[in-house]
Amino acid sequence: MKERIFALDIGTRSVVGMLLEEDAGIYTLIDYEIIEHDERSMLDGQIHDVVAVAQVIMEVKVKLEEKHGQLHKVCVAAAGRSLQTKRIRMQHSIAERGVLDREQVQHLELSAVQQAQYEIARSKDKSTDYYCVGYSVLHYQLDEQEIGSLIDQQGQEASVEIIATFLPKVVVESLLSALKRSDLEMDALTLEPIAAISVLIPPSMRRLNVALVDIGAGTSDIAITNEGTITAYGMVPKAGDEITEAISDHYLLDFHVAEAAKRDWAEIGTITTMDILGFEQQLEAAQVEQDIGHAVDKLAEAIAESIMQLNAVPPKAVMLVGGGSQTPGLAMRLAKRLELPENRVAIRGTEAIQPLAKTDNVPSGPAFITPIGIALAAKQNPVHYVSILVNGRVIRLFDMKRLTIGDALLAAGIQVARLYGKPGAACMITFQGKPLTLPGTLGQAPTIRLNQQTASLDSAIRDGDKLDVEAGVDGLPPQVTVSDITGDLDPITVFYNGRPYQMKQQLLVNGQPVHPNHQLKDRDEIIMQRTTTIEHFLHEQQLPLPALPDDTEYEVYINDKLMSIDSFSQVFTINEIPARLRDQVNDGDSIRISERRSPTASELLSHLQTENQASLTVEFNGKTLKLTPPAAQLYSGDKPLEYDEQIPSGARLQMRVATDQFIIQDIFRFVDIDLTKISGNFQLYKNGNKASFHDFLSPHDKIELTT
Repeated sequence: MKERIFALDIGTRSVVGMLLEEDAGIYTLIDYEIIEHDERSMLDGQIHDVVAVAQVIMEVKVKLEEKHGQLHKVCVAAAGRSLQTKRIRMQHSIAERGVLDREQVQHLELSAVQQAQYEIARSKDKSTDYYCVGYSVLHYQLDEQEIGSLIDQQGQEASVEIIATFLPKVVVESLLSALKRSDLEMDALTLEPIAAISVLIPPSMRRLNVALVDIGAGTSDIAITNEGTITAYGMVPKAGDEITEAISDHYLLDFHVAEAAKRDWAEIGTITTMDILGFEQQLEAAQVEQDIGHAVDKLAEAIAESIMQLNAVPPKAVMLVGGGSQTPGLAMRLAKRLELPENRVAIRGTEAIQPLAKTDNVPSGPAFITPIGIALAAKQNPVHYVSILVNGRVIRLFDMKRLTIGDALLAAGIQVARLYGKPGAACMITFQGKPLTLPGTLGQAPTIRLNQQTASLDSAIRDGDKLDVEAGVDGLPPQVTVSDITGDLDPITVFYNGRPYQMKQQLLVNGQPVHPNHQLKDRDEIIMQRTTTIEHFLHEQQLPLPALPDDTEYEVYINDKLMSIDSFSQVFTINEIPARLRDQVNDGDSIRISERRSPTASELLSHLQTENQASLTVEFNGKTLKLTPPAAQLYSGDKPLEYDEQIPSGARLQMRVATDQFIIQDIFRFVDIDLTKISGNFQLYKNGNKASFHDFLSPHDKIELTT
């Protein structure tokens, strides 16, 4: 079944109404009407006098209705001058997020759109509300390398570059008001640059860097394609009226007369007119171009500058549409300004619209590209109003594309980035002297419910939907124990009095011993010790501690002289070296502890004689002898002590020895000679001289006995 489409191009100079029929993707022009504004009710494509514009719309509508029946719905376009675009690159760290999913990529894109919206609002009058009516992704990058898609990718940093399109609320509201006064309902809305580009540059051609310039009466709208999408929009507040005014000024013509003269110049090459003084003028095309060339130059220069601002470099080609594009010499001048060959700047007419049936009633030339494009684009890519409830507040969106929950959040002014819970604060610790970062848990995604059902940012929305959004919970600081860092520890082995004992390595946090399950906090310092103190080792193994200092030394008074005797004192060593309880013990060390004891009188005498009694070395019959005094006797007061009696530490004793002088007779206590059996004559010599048994000895004396 054929569908009839009514479209209006509400321009600065005139209103064009068109009726088309669509059948299997082919559009046929049924009829059209053009009526010019009587006064300046439109300025630079924006409605300034709603009542006056509505009256012209009504006239166009009535004329078409007289021949084709009642018209109730219409497709219209918002002026390109109202369109604002922003190109933004947004990057996020993803090192802690792992593999990216669709939701996270959508979050990244919407964050870029919101940044664009923020910059648009900051640069414009704050009293004007700008709505995002669409955005396109230009590039994805992963770790600064361009990539086709970020989904299921992982790395350190992801970025997206988008171009977002914004439209002020007043543009749509003024259109709606003018249509309402004309008893018309907006069927669909498109944008004038999109209308023109959609019929001349299909998506398959948008990988080429092409500029399309729609030169109307008040403005020249520019759209740039590249990399498979529309990359930029622009507007120059100069167009056909500048040429009309130049003709009016130079030849003294009324503005409407100058407008007719301009058309004659473009269509037939000559101008025949009468100035305000009543003189008739007939001018050839070459003369007019010479007289008006400066105005054409200014228009070409303004368009070229805008293209370069939007594209940075000259595009590969430029397409010119709109009535003002027919200005003689404009295409050539524009090519020269952009340093392009003349055949790369071309005027395109309705014959270039592929889906349009080529019938006799189709007007030729570039002036009807935009009106026909409005009808085609408004049906192929229409913009409808969609009203939804976001957290109890009514939000209206422009349905230029498949609308998602993300678009609704943008329209509601909800910052998507703030909906995601922040990652828990990381902890910085030191382990064995080296810094270590412990990341917190990731923040939770927001809870999104669409019509009471769980949804995601890319879930589609429709008119009348109810959306409830709750921000995600922030992540928590890391819950990490000491054992999570150290793992299982091998025990250390310490020998105690020759027997091996195993014990766990000691864990210190901030210098204090802790259990392996101890929870770590920010700035904690962990030390894993393979050493311990002797005291900690004995306590851990439930071994007896050494005696207190007062009980470690064995001391005794001998003849009123205090003597400390190590042999009977407590022995406490690490690897045979005297130690203290606070000394460190390492893996494989040997600890020895023997208790202090009370010796017998015999043991004490033996030690005292070994340690204190004088000895004398002499030579007897050629052999060296060491002479010691006879055994001493210990007394407690006047009472002699038995040899097996134990002597406690601190006892006060006397030790008595018969003499400390040696005579020759003492030698025979140390040699195996029985003096009673010696008979006859014998001689005793000391150092070669005759001596007697009672002569005193001196060190190293030589004694000889001959028989």
